Amino acid sequence: MQHWPYPRWIAHRGAGKLAPENTLAAFRAGAGHGYRMFECDAKLSADGVPFLMHDATLTRTTNAREILGPAASAVGGDHPWSELAKLDAGGWHSRAFAGEPLPTLENVSRWCMANGHLLNIEIKPTPGAERRTGEVVARHADRLWNNAPVPPLLTSFKPEALEGARSTAPQLPRGLLLETLKDGWLEQAVALDCVAVVCNHALWDAATVARVHGAGMKCLSYTVNDEWAAQRLLLLGTDGIITDRVDLFAPA
Repeated sequence: MQHWPYPRWIAHRGAGKLAPENTLAAFRAGAGHGYRMFECDAKLSADGVPFLMHDATLTRTTNAREILGPAASAVGGDHPWSELAKLDAGGWHSRAFAGEPLPTLENVSRWCMANGHLLNIEIKPTPGAERRTGEVVARHADRLWNNAPVPPLLTSFKPEALEGARSTAPQLPRGLLLETLKDGWLEQAVALDCVAVVCNHALWDAATVARVHGAGMKCLSYTVNDEWAAQRLLLLGTDGIITDRVDLFAPA
């Protein structure tokens, strides 16, 4: 990208831990703290609807056992959206958010577009559906953000998902997520035509930042919740910080 349109500070899963992650309630809470860009996780229902959830299973952040019954699969991708839409995705966090539904990517897109907010969509495929998830999420993102001034940034730990996204909507910007710096990581990001590398914040040092910048990409970090870590990343010249602590870091 010739112009980097995204702010430095990005709210993790909407508002970190202040509200139930990956819900519209969390996005509203993050916006209430001044954030205008948000990270979220997108996976597919059994009938191909992109919806927001981080985990492979439903049990940590919904009442799936209660609603779908003990015989139902706990894997989100095994259920059609008509069943997932019935789940409570807020009660696990606190009573104040009981009844908060799982949002679809379309729900989140409408909210972002209406409020002028930006989005980092992490493609979070069910194992075995990496490429298809990338294709479907990219197709929906391309439709939902059609002609938007700033498109969503698509990221994933799964290169196959990014390959699927590139084949479907090559004009949407992509970023490679990394937990470790394995041999060939930079070459892989370049081969996927990424605009950014998104690392565990502890992996960045001056040499690594220089390599990524030298390849024409931006340096983003997750998940930064301490002032010392944020200050280190600012001094290194990195370009984006994903944080849970929307109550600690002022995004301006």
